[in-house]
Amino acid sequence: MKTHKVGYLIGSLAKESINRKLAKALVRLAPPELEMAEISFKDLPLYSYDYDADFPQVAKDYKAALAAVEAVLFVTPEYNRSIPGGLKNAIDWASRPYGKNSFTHKPSAVIGTTPGAIGTAIAQQSLRSVLGFCNSPQMNAPEAYIQFKPGLITDDGEVTVEATRDFLQKYMSEFQIFIARVLQVLPPDA
Repeated sequence: MKTHKVGYLIGSLAKESINRKLAKALVRLAPPELEMAEISFKDLPLYSYDYDADFPQVAKDYKAALAAVEAVLFVTPEYNRSIPGGLKNAIDWASRPYGKNSFTHKPSAVIGTTPGAIGTAIAQQSLRSVLGFCNSPQMNAPEAYIQFKPGLITDDGEVTVEATRDFLQKYMSEFQIFIARVLQVLPPDA
């Protein structure tokens, strides 16, 4: 099978983020056909259309990193019933300037974890709305709302609960299949 480059964005900027642990687990559990690479956005300034004529280098590098991948995985916490401001800022940078949206036709998936019982369900719905506007085909199933409990995922990304590990491995396998299907219909621009 063909290998696909997948960039992943971690919605939390915290070094000890449980979503960073989840991202490490997803990288470990991804099928070999997915080449995973984190795309950092922590150094982006707040977006303003004043930058559209001449993006700062950090934004150019960020957009280049997105252009180098075929799909994007969003691993996000839920802040105040939505996505973190830093992640929204990163999406705004990626979607600009007008006509140069980095997410157009790029397959995406959304997942996240929180200690709360409903996982990151509301944040994910908010993010899906934004990605829909950005014309990013989204994997809608399986949905993944992970309730994080202490010890669920080690610092190096090992999932300690077999049922959760199996679910996350299946999620990543489904993402690989979804990417292949989308790219067959909407091949990336040459």
